[in-house]
Amino acid sequence: MNDEQQALRLDETDPLPSRRGEFLIPPAPGGAHPEAAYFAGNSLGLQPRSAADYLREELDDWARLAVEGHTRARRPWVGYHELLREPAARLVGALPHEVVAMNSLTVNLHLMMASFYRPSGTRTRILIEDSAFPSDSYAVASQAVHHGLDPAAAVVRLRPRPGEEHLRTGDVVDFLEREGDTVALLLLGGVNYLTGQLMDMPEITKAGRAAGAVVGWDLAHAAGNVPLRLHDWDVDFAAWCTYKYLNSGPGAVAGCFVHERHVRDSSVPRLAGWWGTDPAVRFRMDPEIAPPASADAWQLSNPPIMALAPVLASLEIFDRAGMDALRARGDRLTGYLEARLAPLPGLRVITPAEPSARGAQLSLRVAGAGALVERLAARGVIADAREPDIVRLAPTPLYNTFHDCHRAAEALAEAT
Repeated sequence: MNDEQQALRLDETDPLPSRRGEFLIPPAPGGAHPEAAYFAGNSLGLQPRSAADYLREELDDWARLAVEGHTRARRPWVGYHELLREPAARLVGALPHEVVAMNSLTVNLHLMMASFYRPSGTRTRILIEDSAFPSDSYAVASQAVHHGLDPAAAVVRLRPRPGEEHLRTGDVVDFLEREGDTVALLLLGGVNYLTGQLMDMPEITKAGRAAGAVVGWDLAHAAGNVPLRLHDWDVDFAAWCTYKYLNSGPGAVAGCFVHERHVRDSSVPRLAGWWGTDPAVRFRMDPEIAPPASADAWQLSNPPIMALAPVLASLEIFDRAGMDALRARGDRLTGYLEARLAPLPGLRVITPAEPSARGAQLSLRVAGAGALVERLAARGVIADAREPDIVRLAPTPLYNTFHDCHRAAEALAEAT
């Protein structure tokens, strides 16, 4: 049995078959394959076929009902975001009243920091990873400035040990035990966008809270990629985008989690807007806000229905598939791809080798990453580059197959 036959056989026998048919796959150039082998789902997920139907229904209701669609649409707009509450809670391991779909990721991080970054006395520092996504770096630095602090002193960037690619959990915990009394906020990426490292969120959260810090997580590359138990882990807050593994479209409405101990605490400060008041009294148009005891209290404006419709379509797919089953399939795909790449010269996988320490991603260190990604695309394999020398491949379990992984390995062998 050759490599291609083995990949096809694995696709036939996998305990969780691909749901590829529920997505629109871009065409591959050249004609050798009708569809691309798409490995950029950690940057922008593919479009669910159902998304267009959901959007069309909202457009039809808008045309048919106009303003009455707020109460009479098939999915009434005034409470549309509530349709996403329970599936989003299941996805991230939360209670329904702890989650809300709103805004974009960085906006939500700022709203969370407005509530939970409260520097005082010597407890002023924000702890992030040195390889944090740039938007997170910009956000925490601007929050420090907003509080009259010097970000060079207030923002602590945790670095791996010399010669290593990943942060060790023990090193993060040791820092918190030594200097935790100076840390106001811990804000790390659940899965690092560059290396694909899955952080030990339960252990780090426990250490951060024991040190007296607020613990938040950026789950941009974790939501829809790995199982999460935010409520049980005692996380203070988290935020995530929905256009990567969650396949909700470019710039899609993001998600936010606030632990119930905070949503039930009326003393927590927050920025406020109309949609953050209790819906039972919202249309009294009172000047005083009456926030509900839920994450909805952090909402500002009425939700964009056309942007929420694809999110709902995607969450329904995740509900049908199940996050634990998807995680297991993602491990199988990623492990198979890793084994196929191991013999290839000139590239090095920098993602952790231990499956429990990574999501569905392999990051390759290779010279000329951008040019290599272009050569892969010409062969029908879509990946992405992070200059100067990282190529990222995401074997997304909803729509990638073992045969896709075979194609990626063959294309890399030819292109490197």
